Amino acid sequence: MVQITKVSCLSGKRNSMVLPLAQEDYEYCVTRWHNGMLIQEAFPMLDRNQREFIKNGITPDEFNILENEGLYA
Repeated sequence: MVQITKVSCLSGKRNSMVLPLAQEDYEYCVTRWHNGMLIQEAFPMLDRNQREFIKNGITPDEFNILENEGLYA
């Protein structure tokens, strides 16, 4: 398991999430993503919320707020 900490592009808060990956697997997938692979292809073992967190630090709770306000469909 690897813990990732990111700053949310929505709230500016520092958020952390534990991902079901070893550190070396996470680094390998990040490299694939940064080299142009779509994030869902680079991290097929992660769900949408986990991938969104990697991309922009937004937590599932923040997404729920967006959806409830009709700002994300």
